[in-house]
Parts: sequence; structure tokens; C-alpha cells
Amino acid sequence: MNKYIVVNQPEKWNFSIDNITVISSQDYLTNPKYSLLKNARIFNLCKDYSYQSKGYYVSLLAEARGHLPIPTTKNIVDLKALKLVRIVSDEFDDVIQQSLKNIKSQDFTLSIYFGQNVAQKYKNLSALFYKHFQVPFLRVNFNHTTKWNIQSIKAISEAEIPVEHMSSVREFANQYFAKKRYDTAKVTNYDFDLAILVNPSDPAPPSNAKALKKFIEIAEKMNIYAEIIEPKDLSRLSSFDALFLRQSTEVNNEAYTFARKAQQEGIAIIDYPDAILKCCNKVYMAEAMNNANISTPKTVIVHSNNRNAVLEQTGLPCVLKAPDSTFSFGVKKAKTKDEYNALVTEMLKESDLIIAQEFCPSDYDWRIGIIDNKPFYACKYYMAKGHWQIYNWKATDKNDQDGDADCLPIEDVPKNVIDIALKSAKLMGLGLYGIDIKVVDGKLMVIEINDNPNIDFGVEDAHYGDLVYTEILLALKKRLE
Repeated sequence: MNKYIVVNQPEKWNFSIDNITVISSQDYLTNPKYSLLKNARIFNLCKDYSYQSKGYYVSLLAEARGHLPIPTTKNIVDLKALKLVRIVSDEFDDVIQQSLKNIKSQDFTLSIYFGQNVAQKYKNLSALFYKHFQVPFLRVNFNHTTKWNIQSIKAISEAEIPVEHMSSVREFANQYFAKKRYDTAKVTNYDFDLAILVNPSDPAPPSNAKALKKFIEIAEKMNIYAEIIEPKDLSRLSSFDALFLRQSTEVNNEAYTFARKAQQEGIAIIDYPDAILKCCNKVYMAEAMNNANISTPKTVIVHSNNRNAVLEQTGLPCVLKAPDSTFSFGVKKAKTKDEYNALVTEMLKESDLIIAQEFCPSDYDWRIGIIDNKPFYACKYYMAKGHWQIYNWKATDKNDQDGDADCLPIEDVPKNVIDIALKSAKLMGLGLYGIDIKVVDGKLMVIEINDNPNIDFGVEDAHYGDLVYTEILLALKKRLE
């Protein structure tokens, strides 16, 4: 994808950024070659975004041309509505008060450059403002009465940056646009830049280190620049064209924040925020599969008023699931009525609704990998040694923490297993899904629809090899096109 920094006077632009062209706003607005350009990302750093100014028109015409501007016209207009700014900032008012609590004066100005501030102590606050307003150079004025309030917020030009801030701003610019190219002597024009989000402290990462290395190697062969990023790199996301989540997904963690921001900015994503919201909630999934007549274990949505009648439907033992449980975390088995009551009491403290399912033991679960309504790998996941789940997080020996797996060609999987997997995935829309299916007494039952399924080297790729990685990268490419 072509990348351009648009400024009023390129000759006064102070930053040297590799592989990004700096052009004037006049050139972008009037030169016919830019109106015909396909697949472009526009970083609009004009000195003025006021209505009908050049800065305003750069973003407006970028959208009309199918380019991806930062900021968008919506971001620009949002800045003008102080009431809206205050509504948005109310969401993180506690961060504002905490960040500014030691300031002695009544007024304070926060300058934000590419999502950062020159003072480390305002890092979180700066990142929050950038997350919501997406303006590269931003200035926020606060006033203190009974608490800190926003008086004004505006975009500023490079010319308005204090001289003493410039060295920091250069560093922030380089971090924002940074690319760790494999061969610095060779400048490659990649088709697009892909960010792969990984959390180093993830207790159950969806891809192991060898799989991540494979993604990067195969991307390079496909003329895609791929880079591992971490949760701390949110401010850099705008410099990429596509995002692939390889961090465990929850509604309240960074993965959802990254996906939502990518969606707002027109960045290609696997997986979409809607998929995270739906798949991460077992209550939603139970209702959706019931309405679609997809066979599952007997399932009851448990709340305080019906808890005493649940076992009549599920029997004992039964499985209890927190709505947002992932990788077997938050999934419990009650063997007796006393265990059931104790677990339900504890789990209802965390959520008004939980899930109870009949216990359906099996030696293995099918996992069918689906990418955009197409099956592309199939595995049998066996239960962990001496345990009723695939994962046993309480195992003292790490080798016993998860069970074995077999990877098979799609054509060797029973057709009814593939059919129910495809039907389940279609409930969630396009995306990358892992459908878990049990076969009990000849009956198929969908256990789970995973929005962020494992792609581990040596497991899910054991039969199809590089094709597993290629299919995902092609899906991202298709989203961009």
C-alpha cells in the first residue's frame, strides 16, 4: 500500500521517514495522479483542519478517493464539538484526575504527538486521547475547579510544536512509522504492512513462537511486510494496513481495543470486534446456536431465579461456564449437588448469567478451522492425561497440561462434521474461527465457536503445512482489495 504524509510545506518538514513519501496538500488536492491512485494511506499533518481548509479537504477527498486518511473527517468534526469531547473523555475521567492530581496551577496544557507526550507520566492519558480522536498533533487545555475539566482540544501544526519538544517528537514519529525491515540495504515496496498482535505475558497464546515465525516468513514470500507488535504499540497501529490478532481475545483486554481501533480506521482485521464480542460470550453463543437449531449439549442459561431447577435439565455431573471463559479458564465441573450450588454461588458473584451444560465425555473433540466460510484445517484434540478437558491448567507436570492432537486432511473428516462446522461459523459472519464438535453416541454437538483459534506450528499445520498460513494471509489481502 502507498503511504503519504501530507503537509502544507514539505520543504519545512523536519522528519526523515523511510518508505513514506512527503507531499504538499496542494499537490494531493490538485494533481490528477493522486485522484487515480489506488490503495493509499494518507497521514494528514496539515497545519489547519478547519472547515473547508486544505487540511479538511485532504481528509475529505482521501475518503472520496477510497484512500485511508488519518485523521478522518469524522475525527476532525468531532474535535469541534466540545460537548462530544467531554462525553468521550468522561469515559476515562478517572485517568484524567489521577494523571493531573499533582499539578498545583489551575490550568494545564497537554501536547500529544503521535499518541505520546514528552513526559512519561502522561503516557496513558495521551494514548487515550489519541485512541479516540486519531489526530497526530493534538493539544488539550484543562482547567481545575472542583476537578480537572477540558476547556478546549485542537489539532496543531508542526510549526506550533515548541523547539524543546522537537527531539522527542522526532523519536515519536520514528516509533509511529517504524518498520523493522529484514534487510535495511534493500528497500522493498510491499503490497501491504501487517501488524501481528502478540502479548508476551499471554498464559495461553493462540500461536506458538515457531508459528509466528512462519507467518512472517510466508508473508515475506507473498510480498507482505509483517511485524510482531505488542499491546504497548497501540499508537503505532495506524501506520499498518492490516491487523492479525495472535493474543487471547476478551472484551476487556487489549485485543478488542486494537480490533475496534483498526475497524474505525479502515484497517483490515482478523478478527472483527463483533466476532470477539459474540464468541467471547457463552450466553450469546448458547442463544444463537439454539435459535439456529444447531445441536449442542443440553444447555441452560443460569441466573439467581432458576438456579434450583437447572439440574433437572442437565443432570449430574454438569459443566458450568463463565460467559467469557477461554482456553478452559472459567470452566468448572460439578459432580454433586453441593458442588453445583457452591460453584454457581461463586460464579454468579462475577456475572448475572452463567451457562450450565450436560456433561458429555468423549476421548477427543473435532476442531475444524474455518476462514471466511471455508474449512482449511481439521484436527482431533484429545483430552489431557487423566482429565475431562483438552487443557488441564492444574496439572503439575507441564507435559500433562494439554492432550495430544492429530491433524487430518479435510476430505477425511465426516461430511456432517464439516457441514455443522460451516453452519456454526456462518452465525458469526466472515472471519477466522475454530469450531469444536463432539460426537457422542453417534450424535454431533457443537461445544464452542472460537473467534481466535490456535494456529500452532506442528499441530494445526501438521497436514497442510504452509497452506494454513497462506490462507489467512490471503484473507487479509482480500479484505484490503
